Amino acid sequence: MADEIVIRTVDLSKQFSIRKDKSLKERVLKRGRGRAHAEQFWALREVNLEIASGHTIGLIGPNGSGKSTLLQMITGIITPTAGYVERTGRVAALLNLGAGFHPDLTGRENVYLNASILGLSRKEIDRHFDAIVEFSEIQKFIDTPVKFYSSGMYVRLAFAVAVHVDPDILIIDEVLSVGDEAFQRKCRERIEQFQQQGKTIVLVTHSLEQVQKWCDRAILLVKGDVVAQGDPKDVVARFREMQGPPTDSAPARQRTDVSIAAARALDPDGVAASTFASGSPVSLDLGIASDDALTGWAMRIELRKADGTLAHSMTTSQRGIELPALVGRATVRIDFPALPLAAGNYHADIAVLASTGHVLHDRKQAVRFAIARDCGDGGVVALDPTVRMAEDLAPARTGE
Repeated sequence: MADEIVIRTVDLSKQFSIRKDKSLKERVLKRGRGRAHAEQFWALREVNLEIASGHTIGLIGPNGSGKSTLLQMITGIITPTAGYVERTGRVAALLNLGAGFHPDLTGRENVYLNASILGLSRKEIDRHFDAIVEFSEIQKFIDTPVKFYSSGMYVRLAFAVAVHVDPDILIIDEVLSVGDEAFQRKCRERIEQFQQQGKTIVLVTHSLEQVQKWCDRAILLVKGDVVAQGDPKDVVARFREMQGPPTDSAPARQRTDVSIAAARALDPDGVAASTFASGSPVSLDLGIASDDALTGWAMRIELRKADGTLAHSMTTSQRGIELPALVGRATVRIDFPALPLAAGNYHADIAVLASTGHVLHDRKQAVRFAIARDCGDGGVVALDPTVRMAEDLAPARTGE
């Protein structure tokens, strides 16, 4: 039934202890003093939620707001300090990279281990095994210990297992951004199939656009409290209002007459594009508009992975670039001779700054683009190390 409640949390709370001992000596000297040297931290406080079947829920909030803790309690990985969770149906979860994988077991062995944990019998796993491996696209490495897998290979296999156990509830905690663009597209298609089948999906992501596109309901967590829930557009707007501009000694207000009117990524031929080869030149074309005279201003550009990881940050003032006074509209071109980034989805956060450094106007995820790369290396920076067998190398010299 579409209105059946499949996840309910009642006064759900979680407290963690943060040890303050800084060394082994301190721990020995303070032995027996109990929790006197531990700080108590509430990750969640009295969270009450009801999630109905057939809905796709976007869980958003700043870092440290308790999103991952909430998902781990819903899935039963950690127990609450107070309150409880009611859950109906089989749950498949992708919480952290490689969660549930044993590093010394092969991909094949981990498929059987994970699928059995999720409730499948040996016969059921046998029946689904070929489809899981085909979906993951790591056939050549299925009998390799997963400790040798790249982050992309981890995600491929984990997602393949999760979607083939026929879950009633699929829970995803910001891991799909690790895969390459082609695999992410495949994942999106499978998620859309789940939605059409009436499955329940709970998604944690830093991509607010993704929440508005995929989800029919959103929940905003801040410092362990639910501060908003409902229509994704309204909840996302509330979150953006709360983020606001950075402050120094006094609150900074954005100017309504200044705007980033347009933004796009260009290839070396000056053509707008959304996918670039790793290491290729990329330009950002930014249209800046100001109704009143704008002097002494600067721009900040932050390149981030889809999960929010900062890849590069710069401001024109730090680089000694002076931008001319502006009235009306002008185009600022940022040329990157090469972007040696690892494969994945990225975006550029753009801001117009006053001479004091205050933000006059900012535009999160103003430009979104993908980096394509043949190898499956993870991380942010694309490196090309060479590998040789030790027999081909001169013996290492020891210090005298």
